[in-house]
Amino acid sequence: FTVANLFCGWACVVYAMRGEFHTAAPFIGIAVVLDMLDGRIARMTGSTSAFGVEFDSMADLISFGMAPAALTFQWGLWPLGRLGWAVGFLYLAAAAVRLARFNIQHVTDKRYFVGMPSPSAAGVPAATIYFLSEGLTERGPALFALVMLMVPALLMVSTFRFRSLKTMNLSSPVNSKVLIVVAAAIALFTTSPDVVLLVLAYGYLLSPVVEWALTRSSRRATPAASPALPEAPPAEPI
Repeated sequence: FTVANLFCGWACVVYAMRGEFHTAAPFIGIAVVLDMLDGRIARMTGSTSAFGVEFDSMADLISFGMAPAALTFQWGLWPLGRLGWAVGFLYLAAAAVRLARFNIQHVTDKRYFVGMPSPSAAGVPAATIYFLSEGLTERGPALFALVMLMVPALLMVSTFRFRSLKTMNLSSPVNSKVLIVVAAAIALFTTSPDVVLLVLAYGYLLSPVVEWALTRSSRRATPAASPALPEAPPAEPI
C-alpha cells in the first residue's frame, strides 16, 4: 500500500509534465486513500515497524509534497517564472517540515493534528486543478495558483489545530449524523465529483476557523450565572 502510494505521486508528476491535469490530479486523491489504509492494515496484520514508519513518510513526501508542487507549477505557476519555482519549492519544504515534525511529535490530544496534515494540504491544489483543469497561461491569473499553494503550505507548518477524523466515535448520537452527511456526499459525488472534492478540500482547510467561531458563539450563548441577591431583612413589628 505504501509503494502504491508512492507510485501515485510519481504518476501525478508524469501526467502533469504531459499537461494532462485532469488525469494527474486524481492520483493525489488515490494516494490519500492509500495513505489512510496502509497504517491500519499494518496494525491489523501485526506488521508495523520503524522501517515502515520512515518509508511511509518518504512516500508521503513524494505524493503530498513533490507531486502537488509539480502539478501546480505545470498547471499555473510557470507564467510567474522564478517566483513560480520558489513557491513550488516552499510548498515542498513545508511538507517536509510537517512530516518530520509529525514523526517526532509527542501527541497529547489525539483528537487534533497540530498543523494541517500533508494529505489534506495536497488535496487543496489537487481538487482545485481537477475542477479547473484547463490551466493558467497568463501572469495575472497565475497569482491565484500562488495563493492556492501557499495557504496550505503555511497551514502545514502552523500551530492551528485540525480535527482528526480517526478518533471520531460514530456510536455517539451526535457523530452518528456524520454518516448521513457521508451518504449525501457519496450521492453527490456520483453526479458532480469535481464539486464535491472541491467543497471537501476547502471545507477542511477552513475547519479550524469554523470550529473556533462555533465554540466562541456557544460560549456567548451560555448565560452567565447571576450573582445571588442578599436576603431582605425581616420586617420590624409596628
